[in-house]
Amino acid sequence: MKLVIAEKPSVARDLARVMGAKEVKDGYMEGNGFAFTFAFGHLVQLCTPQAYGYTSWSVANLPIIPEKFSLEVKKVRKDGKQVDDGGALKQINIIKGLMDRADEIIVATDAGREGELIFRNIYYYLGAKLPFKRLWISSQTDKAIKEGFANLKEGTEYDSLYMSARSRSESDWLIGINATQAITLAAGNKGLLSLGRVQTPTLAMICSRYIENKDFKAQTFYKIQASFEKDNINFKATSERIDKKEIAEEALAKITVGTNARVVKVEAKETKEPPPLLFDLTSLQQDANKKFGYSADQTLSIAQTLYEKKVITYPRTGSRYIGEDVFETINDLFQHLADNADEGIAAIAGNLIGAKLNKRSVDDKKVTDHHALLVTDEKPGHMLKEQQNIYNMIAKRMVESFSEQCLKDITTVVIDAHNVELIAKGTVIKQYGWRLSPEQIEAPDEDKNTDDQDNENAQLPKLTAEELLQILSVELAERFTKAKPVHTEASLLKAMETSGKEIEDEEMRQAMKDCGLGTPATRAATIETLFQREYIKREKKKLIPTEKGLAVFNLVKDRSIAKVTLTGKWEQKLEEMRANKVSYAVFMKHIKDYTAKITKELLQLRIALTPEEIKPQQKGKIKCPKCASGNILLYEKLAQCDHYARGCDFKIWRTLNGVFLEEKEMKNLLEKGKTSELKGVKNKEGHSVNAALVFQDFKVNIG
Repeated sequence: MKLVIAEKPSVARDLARVMGAKEVKDGYMEGNGFAFTFAFGHLVQLCTPQAYGYTSWSVANLPIIPEKFSLEVKKVRKDGKQVDDGGALKQINIIKGLMDRADEIIVATDAGREGELIFRNIYYYLGAKLPFKRLWISSQTDKAIKEGFANLKEGTEYDSLYMSARSRSESDWLIGINATQAITLAAGNKGLLSLGRVQTPTLAMICSRYIENKDFKAQTFYKIQASFEKDNINFKATSERIDKKEIAEEALAKITVGTNARVVKVEAKETKEPPPLLFDLTSLQQDANKKFGYSADQTLSIAQTLYEKKVITYPRTGSRYIGEDVFETINDLFQHLADNADEGIAAIAGNLIGAKLNKRSVDDKKVTDHHALLVTDEKPGHMLKEQQNIYNMIAKRMVESFSEQCLKDITTVVIDAHNVELIAKGTVIKQYGWRLSPEQIEAPDEDKNTDDQDNENAQLPKLTAEELLQILSVELAERFTKAKPVHTEASLLKAMETSGKEIEDEEMRQAMKDCGLGTPATRAATIETLFQREYIKREKKKLIPTEKGLAVFNLVKDRSIAKVTLTGKWEQKLEEMRANKVSYAVFMKHIKDYTAKITKELLQLRIALTPEEIKPQQKGKIKCPKCASGNILLYEKLAQCDHYARGCDFKIWRTLNGVFLEEKEMKNLLEKGKTSELKGVKNKEGHSVNAALVFQDFKVNIG
């Protein structure tokens, strides 16, 4: 029997259906010589510090650096203790039983770094010795699955991918656990402060941009703007920036309405604008945030659903290119879009069938584990609005990427108005190409300074050097310098991709992707972690640091753990390990040395540290209902036991059923099991009532 291990139940069921395994058992499907089972993501994890004997948080224990990492079944907290997750333990035992019966394993976890780690952790935890092969596919269509099973790869081909994944996991453990405990203890153990290898430099980028924006003092500058007319075409010309008002006024005084200005130079240049590259996950998340306001995590979740519906290719890709083999199928996909896509996309796709296609996005050497995002030839059925939006974005980008370049004639005219140089610009679209229509000429990017628009004209008349133009009007325009905007998820993802370097060119950004913060597959989770830690919040599309987030940033901003470039270099080394250019031993020695260094640095902060933002807001004591020995600390939004470092995980929101509990009522709830009668309590129907809240079996209900 061949044992196939997928990453989740839905994928295992689909693979089993395609390969003819129809008998459904507890935790697996069997038939046709196969057994198809599954993980629920990470069934097996690195052991917690408790497994190495570190049962409490103490300066004396740090740094915690295991001589050798061990694995354990996924843990959950119960009654203040770490215990095996019952569901994970059951499934692990099912997999072990199937391995005892199998002759060979086929690895069908997601074809990427994290998917490889999920399988290998299970395999090594169970001490398996069976040979294994790898199913490596970029699409979940029946055709792709059958082809994948017919062309299985040797499992050993992915050893370096596993070592990269293992190193990433162990380095996150070392830095995250030690740095978190060190800064929490340094802060007097008054509240959990979480730090991480990728999380902390990401927070630093958000906070530093927010502070820069908040502290920005706009500088006034001036431009002289004159209007002209020829052949019934009105246009404007503008001076360069003038910083001092008196100099601007002197220049303005030289120019008189009704007199002539002289055309000094006319320069016409054809500009070729290539089509955009196909989407990878990060660029899809950026555009979905700009267009629809979707979070990175939301876009990934929608894309994953579309992948499992078989209508798009593997979403967690870091490549914006396809290979020649996939390019050969593009005409078939255009025919599919012409027959099934929304009207606008269908019409353009139809025009591309059989046409000469732009091959900017075709490069075998730039395809990583998976090619860029494409639709598949599976006919999409009913989709939710959000799913339709993401599907259409991918389909539209496909037709854009293979369309002709956009050709523009850009004319620049230099005008001498009484020894004041004015510039006029005009752009004429000769060939819309991938832009498809005038409506597709996009607005400027919000991160770009738009001062240059002052001399832009929709149309310029035909002008020649030395001709004279009558000055119809002139004014002194007051302008202000602009701060860099606060980060949105779109701009943050872009910054994470290039370790904070501002690079506009798509191809240069692709070259930088191996030394960015995190990977396309993990960036959304990093941003969500910052929300969960209450380090950042959303204001419309903006990412705003909270008081707690700013407090943590101010503590670590000068420390190496907050430096974007260092984390970027680690990501680069992990990619090099995957290519067998860096060894596990060398990388992990560096990480362990760094862990010892940063832990010592953070512990030295303890003398001068008094961050008001993380102090509890209470006068008396509230006994912890879970461990009984701890006291409850009240924070702005949360109440939690002060014995979390000793293993008690009790925490509760301060706003319950729509009512914010002050110290007195929280004490009543947790010590007496019931509050006084409260006004405005929301019941299950969402109506406001006057009622008490009852705390029973660690659940809150209306009394």
